[in-house]
Amino acid sequence: MNITFRQLRLFLALADTGSVSQAARAMHVTQPTASMQLREVTQALGMPLYEVIGRKVYLTQAGLELARTARTMVDEWERLEQTVGLLHGLQKGRLQVSVVSTAKYFIPRLIGQFCREHPHIDVAIEVLNRDGVVQRLRDNRDDLYVMSQPPADMDLQDQVFMSNPLVLIGPHARRGASLQLPRTLSDLKSERLILREAGSGTRMAVNASFAARRFRPGLLMELGSNEAIKEAVAAGLGYGIVSRHALGKTPSSQGVRVLELPGFPIASAWHVVYPRRKSLSPLAQKFLQRLTQLGDAKA
Repeated sequence: MNITFRQLRLFLALADTGSVSQAARAMHVTQPTASMQLREVTQALGMPLYEVIGRKVYLTQAGLELARTARTMVDEWERLEQTVGLLHGLQKGRLQVSVVSTAKYFIPRLIGQFCREHPHIDVAIEVLNRDGVVQRLRDNRDDLYVMSQPPADMDLQDQVFMSNPLVLIGPHARRGASLQLPRTLSDLKSERLILREAGSGTRMAVNASFAARRFRPGLLMELGSNEAIKEAVAAGLGYGIVSRHALGKTPSSQGVRVLELPGFPIASAWHVVYPRRKSLSPLAQKFLQRLTQLGDAKA
């Protein structure tokens, strides 16, 4: 087979974007050039690598295998570039991290500090729900992954770097002055609990805590973001459970307050993970070490 490294990068861009035109833009070539190069890759393999259905590209089994191989080769090449750069005393490279949505409240600050120490690096952060981050982890799309509930069915290097307390919130005192505040977990049985969607890391930790205490909520409302939960609680629709990191320094400015209740906060932690067999680039190794130090300082 005669496939160039640039053609492999183009095919990988196709796999990532699901579009020939977007892959062409990512590789800074025209769409006709991209189409021609992709045909040459297909001819070199001797079998279809993708099909287009409703303007969306879907990889065949052979295409999936090629994308997996191409990703490994690109990762190894970038690792070599970073290693050579370090030998030259340079601090260049690219760091790619996927994080669950709740981590967006603190990860940019931690990465910002790392960037100030390494001003010449490129950084890409993907902020997704837990399912999205786990899928990128399974596809080995990034250097590192930050979440509160790593998948149990994968062989991972897993390091806890910061606590993630889950707190019970109610409307701010001025807005909820007439409310009879709950004093025990059982008092919440008759109240509406506003929680993250099933499958989120926060919801998984809450469900585990409730199951351990044999508590089953009465009324539930599920919302897909911490912002939506805070707005619903501030409006007096019920009580919510969110990460303390989602509240900032002044919860009252968002119309909510943290409530003291036995069993709260629910213990949780932030993990940084990657596949155990993955060989981290020098830059990713440095960031992992620094993330632990910065996380401990913020805890």
